Amino acid sequence: MTTTSGVAPSVVSGTTKQPAASSASSLSSTTGATLAGNFQTFLTLLTTQLQNQNPLDPLDTNQFTQQLVQFASVEQQLKTNDQLTTLVSLQQTAQSTQALTFVGKTAVVDGSTAALSKSSATWDLNVPTNSKVNLTITSSTGQTVFTGSYQVNAGNNQPFTWDGKGNDGTQWPDGQYKLTATAADSAGNSVAVSTQIQGVVNSVDLTQSPPLLSINGQTYTVSQIKSITG
Repeated sequence: MTTTSGVAPSVVSGTTKQPAASSASSLSSTTGATLAGNFQTFLTLLTTQLQNQNPLDPLDTNQFTQQLVQFASVEQQLKTNDQLTTLVSLQQTAQSTQALTFVGKTAVVDGSTAALSKSSATWDLNVPTNSKVNLTITSSTGQTVFTGSYQVNAGNNQPFTWDGKGNDGTQWPDGQYKLTATAADSAGNSVAVSTQIQGVVNSVDLTQSPPLLSINGQTYTVSQIKSITG
């Protein structure tokens, strides 16, 4: 048994401090290589011990079996981690590819701030029942520039277009304007009303995860897009 005890320290050679890995993939590769080296060393020691064991006092093979199972379990976990890393990378690539296809197209997203451009800004109203809708439009500084009340039938994606003129006839400059909508049915009960905006996807920031789409000066993820109109 002195033969095996003389080389036993090599079994824990994996505990020797290694240089820091530059990335997760290199760390996984280094760990896998270390595991494989220790596994081969373990098998060598096991074979040597079995060859030199005392016939009158044989070694407990159950312990060897348990260690083999542990090695196999760790190896499987490392492979699983590598596969998950690959899947995440593929998903990110797919998201980037999908986001790029939206550039130049008009998208509809949940929101209340739209861009007034060439005296026109459009919001989509979602009203669950026939209602009287009260609209208030404010500038980027919070100043109220327009108010109005309209009878709106039940339905989704009903466009409301503002020409940029205030109640006093003042033409407001291009910029970002926020629409606030409240509604009530014929009995005077409050009705929930939501708004969506339309805008051209000007650019995509692929440095973010998930990628961010720039619409009317604001950013949105692909999952926030409700529809593409053109």
